[in-house]
Formats: sequence, structure tokens, C-alpha cells
Amino acid sequence: MLKLNNISKTFNKESINEQKLFNNFSLNIEDGDFISIIGSNGAGKSTLLNLISGSIEVDEGSIVLNGMDITNEGEYERCRRISRIFQDPSMGTNPSMTIYENLSMAKNKGKRFGLSFLIDKEDEEYFKESLKVLGLNLEDKLNTPISQLSGGQRQSLALIMAVMGNPEVLLLDEHTAALDPKTSEIIMDITSRIVEERNITTIMVTHNIEHAIKYGNRLIMLHMGRKTVDIEGDTKSSLTKEELLSLFKNVSDKSLFV
Repeated sequence: MLKLNNISKTFNKESINEQKLFNNFSLNIEDGDFISIIGSNGAGKSTLLNLISGSIEVDEGSIVLNGMDITNEGEYERCRRISRIFQDPSMGTNPSMTIYENLSMAKNKGKRFGLSFLIDKEDEEYFKESLKVLGLNLEDKLNTPISQLSGGQRQSLALIMAVMGNPEVLLLDEHTAALDPKTSEIIMDITSRIVEERNITTIMVTHNIEHAIKYGNRLIMLHMGRKTVDIEGDTKSSLTKEELLSLFKNVSDKSLFV
């Protein structure tokens, strides 16, 4: 349902700092895939999400979403079909607005509406039901400013907001990295449940090896803009942390001699 065809991307062209990160890179993602992407710093993980979301343009190649070429669409156009959650919990919500107002913004993403939408009481029950799945009692705090929420609560809310418009693709950019270990596990459990219930095609960048193994049906390792590991199904589910770390080390060691 999402195809990256022969993507190339070079940064700082024709300068001493020129870096070709992707060169004729291709990736086919099936409908309903939940892909974990790992790799060292500079491997191209977040850049890949940037290319898919449209926050940076490809130099060559094409991106096709459900049969439609979106290569030349801007980020604001793609956001109707692609949602993204970032590492920083504050990036997915507006701290100066209440939970209710944030949810209203998410519900009407991509539509023309005035500020009157933010006080439409008809949405109250819908928002409460949407929040109940989190198990954090946020449904009883609709008028609470986002600034008063913890990082985990904000990230949970950002997740609900991201899927409210039924996106075709959900991008998770290290969305638990800024959280403490306990909260991180809670957010991952919520993420997994929502993605599975809604059958949303999901791409998750993570540095957490255990999360990469535990969640999703497919695991991809990137190194210097190349796909070095791509496993799924039973092969992925039976993979151990030690085996994955060994694969990671082998790839890193080999690059020293390239």
C-alpha cells in the first residue's frame, strides 16, 4: 500500500559536507504492516520518515500511497493521509489549549473550520469514548490544559489525536524515547492495541531493541541509508535480543572496511 521506488537523497550537495544518504532505495510496505526500524545514528531512520511524510523532498524516485503518486505533494497535503508522532511529547499537542480543544483540532484536521468548533459540545461523548481506551482517566479531564499533563499523558493523547482521522499510515518517530521505562512500556502497549484494533499501517523508528522485537510483524535494520536486515513473521517473532545485537554488530563492523 506504500511503495518507495528508487529513492535518492543527498544533503549539502556539491559541498565538503555532501552526504548521499539514500541511493536508489526501494521499500514495499503491505497494508496492515507494523514495521519496526532500527539502526545506528545517521543510518537514515528519521530521514526515511521525513521523506514519507513530505517534510523533506526526494531528489529522485517516487513515493506511491495506495496507488496514488504523492512524490510531489507537500507535507500539509500528505498529513490528511499520514499521521506522525515525534519523540518530544510537546510536538504532538498544543500546550496552551485544553484536551478538549486539542481533540477538536485533530478531529477537524484538513477541514475548514472556525474556532467555534472548539466548543462544540456534541463532540464531548465521542472524545470521552476515544480517551477511555487509554485507561488514564483523561476522559474526566477534558477541560484540563495540556501543559498540566505528564509526558506520558501527552504522548497518549498525541496517539489518540494521530489516529482520530483514520490515517492510512502512522509514523512513530522514537515516540517513547523521552519517557521513563515504565511509562514507555505503557505507551507501547497502548500503541500496539490501537494499531491492531484499527489495522493501521505503521512504521516505528526505535532505538529500543526489545520493542523492535516485541512489537509489529516486520523488522528492518538500516545502515548508511541501506536496508541490511528485513525479517518478518515467525523469523522475527523467534528472534532474540542477542541475535539482533549480533546482526547489528556485524553490519557496523563490515562498514569499517567499505
